[in-house]
Amino acid sequence: MDTFAVIGLGRFGYRLATILTEAGAEVIAIDRDREIIEQIRDRVTVAVSLDSTDELALRAQGVDKVDVAVVGIGTAFEASALTTIVLKQIGVPKVIARAATNIRGQILSRIGADGIVNPERESAERWGSRLLAPAIMQQIELAEGHSLAQVPAPAAFFQKTLSQLDIRKKYHVNVVAIRRPISTDEPKKPEVVISVPLPDTVILPKDILLLIGSNESIKEFPAD
Repeated sequence: MDTFAVIGLGRFGYRLATILTEAGAEVIAIDRDREIIEQIRDRVTVAVSLDSTDELALRAQGVDKVDVAVVGIGTAFEASALTTIVLKQIGVPKVIARAATNIRGQILSRIGADGIVNPERESAERWGSRLLAPAIMQQIELAEGHSLAQVPAPAAFFQKTLSQLDIRKKYHVNVVAIRRPISTDEPKKPEVVISVPLPDTVILPKDILLLIGSNESIKEFPAD
C-alpha cells in the first residue's frame, strides 16, 4: 500500500489523513498548528508541526520517501504553491494540491501538481477511496458497502473472454457493462457501450469495465 503525507489539517486534510490511516496506510500528517497536531497524533502514523515550504524539514520527516503527498492548505495560496514546488523538487512522485478556484487549480497544475482537489465539491471520503485504489476511475455508492465503479481493464485481461476470466468467481464482482473507445470521425460517438456483456465477450485494450460489488472487492480488483 502507498505511503502518504497530508499537509494542512483543516477539515478536509484532517479527515483524509484519518481515513487513509484507518485503511492501513502509513500517513505523515503535517500542520503548523501544534494544537491540531496534538489532536491527530494518535490517529496517524506520524504527526508533526513544521513549515511545509522548508525542504530540509520535510526531508527530516521522510516526506521525500512517500508515494503521494496531499497539500490541503486552504487559505494561504502562496504557501500551497510553494509547498507543491518543494514536494516535486524533493522527488515526491505524486502531489495532489487543494484549490478553491479553477484558476488556482490551473496554476498549481502548471507548477507541478499531479492532481487538483476542490474540497467544496469533493469529499475526503471520495478522495480517500481514489488514493487507496487509484485504478478506480469513478465510484458511485449504491447501498451501504456496495458500489458501481469504472475500472480500466488490466492488461492481463486483454484478448480473453469473460468466461475465461471468470471475474465473478475470482474477484467477487460483476461486470455489468463495458465502455469501448472506437475510431471514428464523428466526435459525438467516441465509444460504444456493451450494456449486456456475454460470456464470449472479449476484453480489448482501452476497455473500461463497469463493476458492481462490495467496496472491498472493488478495491482489491487488479490494476495494471
